[in-house]
Amino acid sequence: MELDLLPSERLDDLLTHRLRIIQSREVFSFSMDAVLLARFAGVPKRGRIVDLCTGNGVVPLLLSTRCEAGIDAVEIQPRLADMARRSVALNGLEERIRIVEGDLRLLAKQLGYGSYDAVTVNPPYLPPASGDRNENPHVAAARHEMNGTLEEIVEQCARLLRTGGRVSMVHRPGRLIEIVSAMTRHKLEPKRIRFVHPHAGSEANMVLIEAVRGGRPSVRLLPPLIVYQDDGQYSDEIMDIYFHQGRGKPDAAAEELRTDG
Repeated sequence: MELDLLPSERLDDLLTHRLRIIQSREVFSFSMDAVLLARFAGVPKRGRIVDLCTGNGVVPLLLSTRCEAGIDAVEIQPRLADMARRSVALNGLEERIRIVEGDLRLLAKQLGYGSYDAVTVNPPYLPPASGDRNENPHVAAARHEMNGTLEEIVEQCARLLRTGGRVSMVHRPGRLIEIVSAMTRHKLEPKRIRFVHPHAGSEANMVLIEAVRGGRPSVRLLPPLIVYQDDGQYSDEIMDIYFHQGRGKPDAAAEELRTDG
């Protein structure tokens, strides 16, 4: 298809999946947390998936390589929703992925209560009043809970999921207790938790968590995921997640996805 990019936009290859994605430095670009979420999430081979806080659509694009399910992707920012919609069309995935522009707190009735087999979400990590907000409104909305608190986002995950359905989230470890408490209040039982560490011996800077709606209490703490080896290269597991290969030096596109720390 003919590609119509805005002056500030660029077209990036999406890892080794032969997918392409529209990005812009004027808005919040995807990073490693989205890639790890897309690999970690428990998703059905078929059925229905919804991705909340989808941004420019990276998670549904990656999920489309793992399953044949229909995927709805919700984004409140019109600029990002437009980029996501064009990326979906660019990859010929319009019949698989639908971009839904709107406030996720108001969409359960439209999308259907209990109508999804899986929910994925990479929400803003920071409470509304924490720290200095980035002057760029797109980046500020991606980092701060300006369009929904953690509690509200978890509540919507529970409303959208069928009983037995799974929600997968990536967040900051410092908010793990809040996440677990919110999930259990809304009958989402945590089942798998995995911490992501920049280096062996360093503190975790991300946590991946999966919960089941209406599940019985029982949680597995998975082995830690280490991002970098001692020589500064990505670990074998990270290389496999990104490129389905063993140890090696990431290319320029992957270097943009390096985690802080």
